Formats: sequence, structure tokens, C-alpha cells
Amino acid sequence: MLSFQRGKVTLPQYKLLLCSLYEIYQALEEALDRNSNHPNVAPIYFPAELARLRSIEKDLEYFYGQDWREKIVVPAATKRYCHRLRQIGKENPEFLLAHAYTRYLGDLSGGQVLGRIAQKSMGLKNGDGLSFFAFPGVSSPNLFKQLYRSRMNSVELTEEERNGVLEEAVRAFEFNIQVFEDLQKMLNVSDNKLQSSLTQSKPVKANTLHVPGTSVYTSSLLRMVLGLFVALATVSVGIYAL
Repeated sequence: MLSFQRGKVTLPQYKLLLCSLYEIYQALEEALDRNSNHPNVAPIYFPAELARLRSIEKDLEYFYGQDWREKIVVPAATKRYCHRLRQIGKENPEFLLAHAYTRYLGDLSGGQVLGRIAQKSMGLKNGDGLSFFAFPGVSSPNLFKQLYRSRMNSVELTEEERNGVLEEAVRAFEFNIQVFEDLQKMLNVSDNKLQSSLTQSKPVKANTLHVPGTSVYTSSLLRMVLGLFVALATVSVGIYAL
């Protein structure tokens, strides 16, 4: 979490991140909704408290306008992640435990800190564009996380299913890493194009070029994401208590 406190995020970075989060949560929450009565999913199904999709949609509309759906851009890794979520939703619903735990509790753990960083970095006011980080249905994050873990511990799994969920937790973590690596690549490509355009239009010395939103900030998202993975890694350890 220390990297969050030191980090910054620019508007282009945040908007790109929201696009991928939208696709991921759409796939995850569709799978959870479809399997809400499944004995291995029902105990950890908390749509009123945890669902993120509508919050992300609100943020995307704030930044992109009403036609935001036409402007969504996501990397290949995000599409692979979504494909996996839909696949297990149909074939192995118990594996959704790993993804739901990793994503929701990671976001719940780091949401307040990330929200403050985003608000300060982008100068946002009144919570506009920051709905993703807010959990109005959770009055006490710590107590809710305790409840969530106890519900996960109540799920009865065979040894084979248990091993499968543990393997899926590792896969979930890897998917998140791949998504953020691809997002960083997209940002680098965009920044390099802008840098090249500026250089061609007006030659300047490299050490005197200061352009907000270009490569001087390209590592900001990565630093923020690395901090997020610290939070994800911390909460994901709990799945081994199943």
C-alpha cells in the first residue's frame, strides 16, 4: 500500500484501466449471477455489497460521455481473462470463488487509498469518476472481510475441487498481472507516438521536454498496479485457509 501513497495516476491511465475493469467485472458478475444458486457460489454471492459493474459504468459515462460503450478499448490480456471467467462460469462454477475473492477483497482492501490517490492526482471533486472505489453497501470493510472469509470457509469442496480452486487462485493472480502488463504496453505505445509527433513538429533537447501525460508519467500506473498486487497477494493468501 505504500506505493499507493507515493503514486500518481493520470486521466488517460485511469480511463484505460476502467475500460478493462468494466470488461472483467461484466464477465465475472454475469457468471456469478448465473450461478448464484450453486452450492459453492451462493455463500459468497453478495451483489448488493460488492457488485462493481454499475459503479464502473457510472465512471465511464462521467469520463467518456453517454456513448462510452463505443469508446471502450481493452488489451488482449483482458479478453483472455474474460474468456476464462465465462468458461469456468459454465464448466467449473466453484472456480469463481478464487476470482471473486481475489478481485472483490483486493478492491475492498485498497479502494479507499486508491480513491484518494486518483482524486488528488486528477483533481476530481465530489467523488465524480470514483464510484468504482466506493462500497456504500459495506459499512465496515474489516467486518465484511471477516464475514466473506467465514462464508468461503463454509463452502464444502472435495479434495479435487479444493485443489482446483487453489490453482485457479494462482491463475487469477497471473491474469491480473498480464492485464496490467498489456495496459502498460498500450500506454507506452500511445506515449511514444505523442513523443514522436512532438519531436517531429518542434525539435527540442530531450532533457528539456516536459509534456504532461507523456512518458514522464508512464511508470505511474505500473507503480500503482504493483501496489495493488501487494494488496491482492495479501488477501489472496486467505484462500489457502479453505
